[in-house]
Amino acid sequence: MMAIAALNEKIIVPETQILSTGSLVIPNPYNPDQPSVFRDWKAHGLVNMWRALAISSDVYFYEIGGGFKDQLGLGIKKIDEYAKLFGLAQTTGFPLEGEDLGTIPTPEWKEKVFGEPWRLGNTYHTAIGQYGFQVTPLQITRAIGAIARGALITPTIVAANQATEAEVTPIDIPEAYFKIVREGMRLAVTEGTASGLSVPYVKIAAKTGTAEIGSEKKETHSWITGFFPYETPRYAFTITMERGPSTNLIGGVFIMRQLFDWLKTHKPEYLGLPPIDPEEEIE
Repeated sequence: MMAIAALNEKIIVPETQILSTGSLVIPNPYNPDQPSVFRDWKAHGLVNMWRALAISSDVYFYEIGGGFKDQLGLGIKKIDEYAKLFGLAQTTGFPLEGEDLGTIPTPEWKEKVFGEPWRLGNTYHTAIGQYGFQVTPLQITRAIGAIARGALITPTIVAANQATEAEVTPIDIPEAYFKIVREGMRLAVTEGTASGLSVPYVKIAAKTGTAEIGSEKKETHSWITGFFPYETPRYAFTITMERGPSTNLIGGVFIMRQLFDWLKTHKPEYLGLPPIDPEEEIE
């Protein structure tokens, strides 16, 4: 969502490379000996938009979110605007009661909750979905569906083989920008953080996420979201593995891979594959 926002606001072109040395260092005007450091999960080197999406470069999105040196940033107002454009911080229209709205951190939210002024670092963290950002898996699935198809679809529940007309709300952003992000999500599967979903029987596009929780950040929520088939998207998905140890390497990608392998055997029609002949399966 932030990549599409940055393209649509023309603050960056996808070919522009941003250097990640492992962190972003901001001078502290009040204490020059103690600069503010915003860390990436590793040093990625020079990355363009496709690569930043594929490998989840925090520094890249810090810069297009809040700006750094000559690189313009969206700023928190635009981040809030585009997050809402993709259905966050609002109900999805799902026909069940009790749906949470979630939270997009803003200066007004911080003042109300903490009684403190907004700082640049808050914008950086919000741009990568951290700080006080809260979303539901259903909201994210709907947003990813919008990236796949260029429109928000109101989720509903249908019986098997029942035809239904879903409510569709087009997003007024050029298709070319959606295409770039879809390509970055596909790259995440072929050679990035979602490579565990690189399977020979269906092309998947995906994005991973690791939400740190707790003051000591010893636990994380592990996310994987995406859509398939890549060329003609029909399904979007999200898995959240809650409160796992930060050292755990078995997260949402591993679980989703198991589901895709199960679909291949038991429900191949969802992957666009022909049904398995029972006799061939026995042989």
